[in-house]
Amino acid sequence: MVLVSISLFVMLLITLTLAGLTSFEQNFTIIDNGGRFYAMRHGRRVPKLNRPPDQRRALLRGLTTQLLKYGRIKTTRARASAVRKYVDKMITLAKDGSLHKRRQALGFIYEKQIVHALFAEVPERYGERNGGYTRIIRTLPRRGDNAPMAYIELV
Repeated sequence: MVLVSISLFVMLLITLTLAGLTSFEQNFTIIDNGGRFYAMRHGRRVPKLNRPPDQRRALLRGLTTQLLKYGRIKTTRARASAVRKYVDKMITLAKDGSLHKRRQALGFIYEKQIVHALFAEVPERYGERNGGYTRIIRTLPRRGDNAPMAYIELV
């Protein structure tokens, strides 16, 4: 009897302490010393590509535009793995095909003709595929500085 009442008390205590937290806050380790501090984001790093944020965004927009235009480009492995996320996002936007998604793509891709071609071609090309629209193929290092190179192409 005493064991049951203790377990009910513990469950009630846990419920009351979690009631003050939102679902977002429950995913983190909370250190309570007067304020709320969340655990560090280890392993959640954005690829920096040795550039400030505005130049990095312009580089990724340019690589995305070129990959969607030519279907295959040769670049460094770090750039290829960074641009993959944005190309997949543009193809996902094109699969939806709504006006809002088209305007979002027009805001990211530099050339308007590529956006119109993308929205016309993607639904029949990638209709059944859920993600994985690009392939990275490793190649020999670059001759001048021995940088690891790769081809990134649309599947």
